[in-house]
Amino acid sequence: MMIGLSTPVVVQLPRVSSAWERDADIDDVARIAQRADELGLAYLTCSEHVAVPVDDEAGRGTTYWDPLATLAFLAARTSRIRLATSVVVLGYHHPLAIAKRYGTLDRISGGRLVLGVGVGSLAAEFALLDAKWDARGDRADDAIRALRASLSTNRPSYHGRYYDYDTVAVEPCALQPRVPIWVGGRSLRSLRRAVTLGDGWMPFGLRLAEITKMLAAVQLPDNFDVVLATGRPVDPCGASADTLRQLQRLRDVGATAITCVVAARSAAHYCEQLAALRALADDLGEESA
Repeated sequence: MMIGLSTPVVVQLPRVSSAWERDADIDDVARIAQRADELGLAYLTCSEHVAVPVDDEAGRGTTYWDPLATLAFLAARTSRIRLATSVVVLGYHHPLAIAKRYGTLDRISGGRLVLGVGVGSLAAEFALLDAKWDARGDRADDAIRALRASLSTNRPSYHGRYYDYDTVAVEPCALQPRVPIWVGGRSLRSLRRAVTLGDGWMPFGLRLAEITKMLAAVQLPDNFDVVLATGRPVDPCGASADTLRQLQRLRDVGATAITCVVAARSAAHYCEQLAALRALADDLGEESA
C-alpha cells in the first residue's frame, strides 16, 4: 500500500491545515518534499483552483498554489517520489494544453507524473473562467479519452464528441508510455468513470460506508488504485495508535494508496512526523503480509 502526502502549505483547507503553514515559505515545502523522498513515500499532491469566490472561502479556503509550477519545482528538489495532481479540473483546459504542460512535467521529472483529474464542482469558478458548466461530466469523459490518446505521443490524434484534432505536433510529450490517470469525485459515476477510463479513483467528502458501498457496486480492474485520504490530520508521533487505526481502516475499505494530511507545529516537526509515519506504514505492511 502506497503512502502519499497532501502536501502542506500549497493547499490550506479550513479546519485541516496546521497554523504554521500560514507563514511558511517555499523552502519549508522543499525541505518536507526532500524528506518524504528520502523516506520512500509514494507521492506528493497539489490541487487546482484558479480563483475561489470569497463566498466559498469558509468551506474551501483560498490558498491553492498552481499545481504545474509547484510540482515542477518539487521535481527539481526530489528524485523518486511521484508528483500527483489532486486534481486538475478538466473543464478549465483543452486536453492538448494538459498534455503539453503535464507531459513536459513528466519528462523533466523522469517519468514521475500521476495525473489526477476531476470534473469540477465550483460553478462560480467555471463562470469566472468562462468554462462550460453544462454537460461537464460528458465533456470530462471525452477529455480523459483525448488525454489517453495524447499524453505519450508527439503526434496526437483524437476524434471525439467535444474534442477533435489530428495532424498536430506536441513536443515534448510525456516520458511514461502510459501516464497513470486517477479520477477524483464523490459519486458512483466518478467511480465508473475511473474504472472505465482511468487507472485509479480518488474519492473525497464521503464516509467510509459510502465508499465501501460504491466499491462493491463495480468490478475493479487489475492494478487499479483506490486512493483514500485520512479523514482528519494524523499525528504519528503524538498519537501513533490512532494514526495506525486510521491507516488500518482505510486499508480494510480497499485503499491501495492513502493520502495523509499530517498535523505539525513547524516544518521541522512535520519532517519528524514523516519518519514516524513511515515506520507505522511499514508496521502495517508487515501485518498485512
